[in-house]
Amino acid sequence: MKPKLLIVDDDEDIRSQMRWAMGEDYDVILAEDRLSALEAFRTHRPAVALLDLGLPPHPGNPQEGLATLSAFLGLDSAAKVIIITGQGERANALQAIGAGAYDFLNKPVEMDVLKTLLKRAFHVADLEREYRKSNGKPDTDEVFEGMIGSSLSMREVFNSIRKVAASDAPVLILGESGTGKEMAALAIHRRSLKKDGPFVAINCGAIPETLLESELFGHEKGAFTGAHAQRIGRIESAAGGTLFLDEMGELPLSLQVKLLRFLQEKTIERVGGRKEIQIDARIVAATNVHLQKAVAEGKFREDLYYRLAVVVIKLPPFRSRENDIRLLAQAFLKRFASQASKPNLAFEPEALKAIDRHPWPGNVRELENRIKRAVIMSDHHRISARDLELLDVPGATQTANLREARESLEREMVQSALRKHGGKITSAAVELGVSRPTLYELMDKLGIIREKSSATDS
Repeated sequence: MKPKLLIVDDDEDIRSQMRWAMGEDYDVILAEDRLSALEAFRTHRPAVALLDLGLPPHPGNPQEGLATLSAFLGLDSAAKVIIITGQGERANALQAIGAGAYDFLNKPVEMDVLKTLLKRAFHVADLEREYRKSNGKPDTDEVFEGMIGSSLSMREVFNSIRKVAASDAPVLILGESGTGKEMAALAIHRRSLKKDGPFVAINCGAIPETLLESELFGHEKGAFTGAHAQRIGRIESAAGGTLFLDEMGELPLSLQVKLLRFLQEKTIERVGGRKEIQIDARIVAATNVHLQKAVAEGKFREDLYYRLAVVVIKLPPFRSRENDIRLLAQAFLKRFASQASKPNLAFEPEALKAIDRHPWPGNVRELENRIKRAVIMSDHHRISARDLELLDVPGATQTANLREARESLEREMVQSALRKHGGKITSAAVELGVSRPTLYELMDKLGIIREKSSATDS
């Protein structure tokens, strides 16, 4: 069966033209005013509708069209309604977007553009329907593609992902270490037109600069000492899918030039090669570095920044998501307790209070790691604050402000990781979920002296 498409326009010629242009791909249903449109919508329940804002009895006023939009979404909040509006009426279109419309096009409509937009709208509608079926329940305000959150800031993130996923535009995800940038990137991929292709991730800060170019672009046999065979890089591996570049702020300037060329031309050359290779891959980048500041300091190319930041999604730090902290804690406990065959584990009341008080400098990743460790080590049916290693220091709450408390905890975590790994920076950085350069900066900020043995650690 063809997907159902409802077209609402008071111009008979336009309705006929649309039916002719779209009839091969869709089961087209036509309506000329609000009354007939609502009747058609109730009868056919189309996933997507095209709606002209200028409807009778007042075609020069957008209110009738906006009322129709509101009625559609009242009947089915998941419907994708694309607004058709006249040139110079952008304010009306933006008002419709604010009221829940999926997107808008200006008249005269270019059919190729409309067909592409319709394809994306139906694709997003299908993804949402499949997700609801696969989970046995509809999306909620708390769960979205494995990401959990009911706070306003996270609902805004989920909404941004829904909107951007249907396009091929590059996305830049900003957020502190441990806020879930890779999960957000994966959610974009899963809801994109390239969902059937690979999702390839690379941490630009975790690979030595001397190896990073080969990791990204691949190399030909004999390109350098040790290149005994041809190797395909991460960009090439992501063809037909999504390439996730984490820690973009750590990318050397020399490689920023090559990446910019790929974004502009969609071609690469392997190290030691001369053949241009065409690659169709979507780029999603992430960083915990203030890139605009890095641009001002000459550490990051301005042209690359604007190429990557077509759409920017900002992930909030965990400490600002008060409504989500216990929600995530309970979800992690349920998951890890099930994996450890300890289904009856629960938090003691004082453990929940300690979770609420903790500043979470390591964000969601820190919470996840603390709960996972506590579940593994617990010999009881209850998780205590001691199990979570969240015991308060006597008098700390009276004498330390939030900044001092965070620095104290950061110092404790960094020193603990360094002790555990014998001063090896790379291993400690991996455990803490940061890059080596970031760990060095953190150590300098906290006054932790670098040991000589760690200076050459790689």
